[in-house]
Amino acid sequence: MRCRQSRDRAISALPRLWLVTDERIADDVLLASVAGLPRGGGIVFRHYSLGRHQRRDLFARVRRIARRRRLMLFLAGSEDAAIRWGCDGFHGRTGRKSVRLLRSAPVHNLHEIRAAERAGAHILFLSPLFPTRSHPGSATLGRARFARLARQTHVPVIALGGVTKANARHLAGLGAFGWAAIDGLSVKSPHR
Repeated sequence: MRCRQSRDRAISALPRLWLVTDERIADDVLLASVAGLPRGGGIVFRHYSLGRHQRRDLFARVRRIARRRRLMLFLAGSEDAAIRWGCDGFHGRTGRKSVRLLRSAPVHNLHEIRAAERAGAHILFLSPLFPTRSHPGSATLGRARFARLARQTHVPVIALGGVTKANARHLAGLGAFGWAAIDGLSVKSPHR
């Protein structure tokens, strides 16, 4: 019972602001960006292309800052890996329902939203709202389609893709619970 109560409390405290990590961002910039997030924010640690030891080392550095700043930390990957790595949750599309940790899922359309709901996602990252450097030239949802999709689920929706502090002010009107960014939350390199 205590585990469920703890998870229920965590769901009610889900961050409205998330930094999504990406290999395009230099390690020093990533660490400075994590340190610059406001308390209560969240991080989705991806860095898929790094070797296992490199990924684990960078993750440990991010986790130290996240714990000190009281940031929620999700690992892109399996729930079992997220548990081993000491995360608050995991991010992905695996079909098995989470039983121990919080779960986020990337979604781009109504079919993926329904699949994430069935898989027990606690929060959805709906993208791309606007043009983004992560996927240059890709079609975007735009405001109207994003709003239609966000309003078709009971799961909190985080806007992702080209979101910045400047355009984030208008997201609540689109049904977004909050927003996430890679470039939009990355600080300039502290060593340049």
